[in-house]
Amino acid sequence: MATLSLSQWGQPSPVLSEDYAGYRSERDCWYTRGMSADPIDPVAARVHYQDFMKKGRTLLTGHSHQAWPDSARAGQMRAFDDAAEHVDDKWEHAAAAAMAVQSRVGALVGVKAEQVALGPNTHELLTRFLSSLDWSRGRHVVTTDGEFHSMRRQLTRLEEAGLEVTAVASMPAETLAERLRKALRPDTVALMTSTVLFQTSSVVPGLAPTVEAARQAGIQVLLDAYHAAGVVPFSLEDYGREDVFMVGGGYKYLQWGEGVCFMVVPEDCALRPVYTGWFSDYASLAKPQVGRVQYGKTPADRFAGSTYDPVSHYRARAVIEHFDSMGWSVPRLRAQNLAQTTRIINQLDGLDVLTPLDESLRGGFVAVRLANAGRLCDALRERGIFTDSRGDILRFGPAPYVTDTEIDQALETFRGLLRTGA
Repeated sequence: MATLSLSQWGQPSPVLSEDYAGYRSERDCWYTRGMSADPIDPVAARVHYQDFMKKGRTLLTGHSHQAWPDSARAGQMRAFDDAAEHVDDKWEHAAAAAMAVQSRVGALVGVKAEQVALGPNTHELLTRFLSSLDWSRGRHVVTTDGEFHSMRRQLTRLEEAGLEVTAVASMPAETLAERLRKALRPDTVALMTSTVLFQTSSVVPGLAPTVEAARQAGIQVLLDAYHAAGVVPFSLEDYGREDVFMVGGGYKYLQWGEGVCFMVVPEDCALRPVYTGWFSDYASLAKPQVGRVQYGKTPADRFAGSTYDPVSHYRARAVIEHFDSMGWSVPRLRAQNLAQTTRIINQLDGLDVLTPLDESLRGGFVAVRLANAGRLCDALRERGIFTDSRGDILRFGPAPYVTDTEIDQALETFRGLLRTGA
């Protein structure tokens, strides 16, 4: 394996360094720099998604998994070519792909790339976070009852083993932050909550004072921004503190596919995860391994894992380059998404729409409560319209390549199914 220090993984590549040098100087970082303000044309966009744009189907699962641009295939093939050409020395090239992802996440969130730890899924990262906490101060964790299963399931299982978990009701989202603050106690070890709720697409407002209260009390904070990354402009500074953790990933709005998740680590982090991989001190592996377990020099090093499949990072880098070539900034993507979700909401009149009408409180999809949500989802799929359901909630998620005509036809089919009692 090539001798590449993991601390190098957190540094922007020479090609990217100029673009990312001012990551704190502007509100939207890379996303507003030199990008077109013109509306996104889905018809023009879908030319670059031919492999996914199969005839007779409409993809309204943009909140769950978006299509990949055709160039993603070239990214994956480059991973194969590098492995074939360089064999075990491929890791230097894999590190460059990972570095591109870290740099893009850093620009997205407004942190240094060396603060971005990568992992194949958020579960692995949040479990490392949990293993790093000071459990001597208590066994209490505050969360919500609206967290995705990676967090919900793990905390529930730990609760069975003796952890005390307070799951605050996620609805109404408008008052969630204050209710989370009131649930904090002297023995609370961590506050773990989403910034956008995965079931309803509701932005959680007013989190900054709650985050501040938690950190003032010595409580570690982990924010799940998966449903914000790439569709709702934000910065870590929006939450009032720099010493908080944040997880997210690229499977949804960033179009990176599986295996590309991240955790933002505070710059001054000194935590020592118990669940630790050998990449966490990669640069020192040739030294005698005796005494206290050591960690690398960067914040991300502390939460690094072990050997992984680098293909996902190659694919993500190719998609990043595609977004750049299209001039797709987060504000542009946000504007298009709001127009699309408004179009969907306007055709759901009379139904129990859970997603906020207020654009400032709306995430990237539309959720509607229906007693037969699962059956309707299956019926739509049979007609070539891809949505998804979570219990009694049906979710419609647009994407940059979805046209207004497709949205209208999908909603017309949906209303037809409602009329016939499907």
